[in-house]
Amino acid sequence: MSKLVHPHGGGGLKPLLAPVAERPADLARAKKLKQVPMTSRETSDVIMLAMGAYTPLEGFMGRADWHGVCAEMKTANGLFWPIPITLSATKELADQIKQGEEVALVDGEIGEIMATLAVAEKYAIDKDFENQNVYCTTDPKHPGVAKVNEQGPVNLAGAVRALSEGEYPTKYKDLYLRPAESRALFAEKGWSRIAAFQTRNPMHRSHEHLAKIAVEVTDGVFIHQVLGKLKAGDFPAEVRTQAIQAMIENYFVPGTVIQAGYPIEMRYAGPREALLHALIRQNFGCSHLIVGRDHAGVGDYYGPFDAQHIFETLWEGALETRPLKIDVTFFCKRCYGMATAKTCPHGKEEQINISGTKQREMLSKGEPIPPEFSRPEVVKILQAYYQSLK
Repeated sequence: MSKLVHPHGGGGLKPLLAPVAERPADLARAKKLKQVPMTSRETSDVIMLAMGAYTPLEGFMGRADWHGVCAEMKTANGLFWPIPITLSATKELADQIKQGEEVALVDGEIGEIMATLAVAEKYAIDKDFENQNVYCTTDPKHPGVAKVNEQGPVNLAGAVRALSEGEYPTKYKDLYLRPAESRALFAEKGWSRIAAFQTRNPMHRSHEHLAKIAVEVTDGVFIHQVLGKLKAGDFPAEVRTQAIQAMIENYFVPGTVIQAGYPIEMRYAGPREALLHALIRQNFGCSHLIVGRDHAGVGDYYGPFDAQHIFETLWEGALETRPLKIDVTFFCKRCYGMATAKTCPHGKEEQINISGTKQREMLSKGEPIPPEFSRPEVVKILQAYYQSLK
């Protein structure tokens, strides 16, 4: 009997990827269907559905689910879900598609057929309503808001049958773990309390400190990095992977950390996205999600601990995976080590505050990175990457 948290929704995992033997025939049939081009975010969502990370969803949401998720973080049947998973189309294309028709979903960037969709519903949305509820702003400069505003005016809803996971299984074969695979790995290790650490950056000393706190109170840490599309200026996944592995090999006890990746595209929705990250990690088998300062935030749209506070607004049974809330971390010159506001009594003048943004700025200017900021083995890899850009 597994001691891991249950997949979201109370049932088993629901990966929507067609069996390997059936895909050639499905693909041949899909080529004859009307094609719906997807944005990078929608393509990412198809792959998340394919691997079972969005269990128990069976496809893209209809209007009632969209509205309930935006307004109350609940689908029409009462399932907790914090961010709508939707697919948009142009009015011209939507007018050509009949309710009940099957269409092919195509990666809009490379043209690959990723899935088929049985269209159960076509509907328009209030984009400002979605943005205000999910992102807490309608500012078009917010990257998540911008994505919603760029969507087509009509949403298509219905069951998805995925035919591909794109390049991820081959390009990231050592990182790409599906929920069924991570659960099997945790069970093999005898882990039942696992803390997930979400990252889209190489890990500096502050990140390392968060992960080590988690190691102390769980069986192990699942460093789970974003492989989907990121903001301009972010490190490529290959560089991040190498840097994180150098840190694990040199500064963690062997067998306490697993590094993996998943294909989500960040929405930068702050508190709501922290909840989505926890829900996804529940499907991967993690009992906790590390939530530090400004989780999944961007700019100054959210308070530093809004992503922690939102977990307290959930109702009983909404989510099994719990937040592991950790205060702002920094290097204290007086303590001569990493600390938080809860463990260090010294003033701000003694603190070296660490951030990925500041690290990228120093690297881009060729400035030395102090050991209080980042481990030398990690810095060496990141400096080599910046040198390669010249």
